Amino acid sequence: MLVSCNSMVRESYLGGEALDRLHRIADWEWLPSEGAYASSPTGVWGGPSEDPADAERLRSKVAEGFDALIVCHGAPYIDASVLDAGPRLRLIGELEGDRFANRVDVDAARERGVRVVDTTHGSSLPVAEWALGLMLIGLRNAGEQYRRLIGGEAIKWSFDDPGIRLGELTGRRVGLIGLGHIGRRLIELLEPFRCHIVVHDPYAPKEVALAMHVLLTSLENVLADSDVVVCTAPLTPRTRGMLGKDQLELLRPDSVFVNVSRGAIVDSDALIARARRGDIRVSLDVFEPEPIPLGSPIRELPNVFLSPHIAGVTAAGRPRFFSFMVDELERFFAGHETLFDITPRTLANRRGLSPTGV
Repeated sequence: MLVSCNSMVRESYLGGEALDRLHRIADWEWLPSEGAYASSPTGVWGGPSEDPADAERLRSKVAEGFDALIVCHGAPYIDASVLDAGPRLRLIGELEGDRFANRVDVDAARERGVRVVDTTHGSSLPVAEWALGLMLIGLRNAGEQYRRLIGGEAIKWSFDDPGIRLGELTGRRVGLIGLGHIGRRLIELLEPFRCHIVVHDPYAPKEVALAMHVLLTSLENVLADSDVVVCTAPLTPRTRGMLGKDQLELLRPDSVFVNVSRGAIVDSDALIARARRGDIRVSLDVFEPEPIPLGSPIRELPNVFLSPHIAGVTAAGRPRFFSFMVDELERFFAGHETLFDITPRTLANRRGLSPTGV
C-alpha cells in the first residue's frame, strides 16, 4: 500500500492503534508530497497539489505495483494517467479533504474497476456534538444571558425571556438541512430528547431516512415548521447561497437557527437582517466571510451566539480519519463491503447536479 501526503499529515494523522493495525494487514510506504495546492472550484480547503513534479513522482511510484493508494493533503490529483501507471491498484482512499474526493477522478477509477472510498467524515462526530451544544445554547438564549452577565448586569429571571419560556429541547420539532454523516450522528445524539425530526436532503436515500426514523420533506417545511433548524449540508454549487432572504423569512418566531456547515450556504446580509428583528435566536460556528470582520453587525447582536469554526477541530479528530481508513482497508482486503464508497449519488451532490446525476 502507498500513502501520498505531506509531512504534516504523516506526523499528525498516521499513528496510534490504527497504524499498528495497518502494519498487521499490509506492507506500506509513505511518498512525501509537499507540493502547493489551490482551493477546489467550490472554495473548500485542501485541494490537490498543482506541482507537476508531485504527479510525476506518484506515477513512477505506483508503477512499482501497489494494491491500494491513500491520498491526503499535499498529494496530486489522481487522474487517468496515475491509474494507468498503477494497473494493480484496486482501492484508492481519500483520507481527508472536505468530502467528495477532491483528489480523485472517481469516474476514471470506476472505469478501471478501482474502488474509491472517502473517510473525511472523521470530523463529523465532534461537529454533531457541537451542533447539539449550539442547539441548547440557542434554546436557552444563553448567548444573550452571557453578554449581559459579562456586561455587569444584575440578571433576574423572567418568563418573558425566550430561554426560560421555550428553553427545553425535549419533545421539540427539529429540522435538519442535510442527512450526511453529521446529520445522522446528530440524530443519534438527539434520541434521548425524543424530538420529532424532519429532514431536507434531496440526495438522502429514502432507506436511510426510514432506518433513522425521520421524515423527509421540503426545505420550506423544514424552515417553517421547526422549533430548531440545523444546517449540516455541504457547500456545493447547489447549496451556495441556498438560504437567502426568502428562506430565512420562513423561520418562525421563537425558533433557533444553527449552522455548523459552511457560512457561504447562507446569505450573510439576509441572516443579519433576519436576526436583527430579535424574534429568533441564532447559533453559528461558521459565517461568510471568515474570520468574521471586526465591524460586522453579526458580532453585536444579542440573540446571536458565535464560535470561530471550531466544531470539527479536536485532538482526537486527525487520527480518526486514518483509523476509519484502516477500517475500510481491513474490510476490503478481507473480502467484505466497504462502507464509505464515493458513489454517483455522492458525486452528483458534490457537483450540484440532480440526485440522479443529471
